Amino acid sequence: MMSAPITFVTGNANKLKEVNAILGEGTFINHKLDLDELQGSIEEIAIHKAKSAAAIIGGPVVVEDTALGFAAMGGLPGPYIKWYYETIGNENLPRLLAGFEDKTATATCTFAYCSGPGEQVQLFQGKIDGDIVQARGPPINGWNPVFQPKGYDSTFAEMDCAVKNSISHRYLALQKLKAFLKK
Repeated sequence: MMSAPITFVTGNANKLKEVNAILGEGTFINHKLDLDELQGSIEEIAIHKAKSAAAIIGGPVVVEDTALGFAAMGGLPGPYIKWYYETIGNENLPRLLAGFEDKTATATCTFAYCSGPGEQVQLFQGKIDGDIVQARGPPINGWNPVFQPKGYDSTFAEMDCAVKNSISHRYLALQKLKAFLKK
């Protein structure tokens, strides 16, 4: 690990809890910032957020952005999934695919690390395929109730946290970030 503390910029308590469960408490310090949400690809959004956060914090930061892309809709809503489920709710997300036979989706998590203001951003991405299903499980963490990963009979929301945290898109991305930080 690096000697300077790394700030994980998130205001999402559930996301912070999940990251700490996967990497261990104390890996990052936490700071909530309201960062502008750029329109673009998940990579462009993550890079913009990391550069903005590093400029504000004045040191090393990690930011995260998550996307859920429906195959039948060419990858949409993608990085805009948060606005979709906050607006129409998880119970209505599957209705977006009502006219499509293909209900598959890809969950993507991108962590972006920036060592400080003006520095290059490193991206670490994890992806998992699944299906969009009717909402099942507690509605405590975003779109988890409507995403059922391939090979599983339960949605992310229905899964035991230890199981989810060992297979998820966030887990896969964090393993790459962890390897990078150990160098």
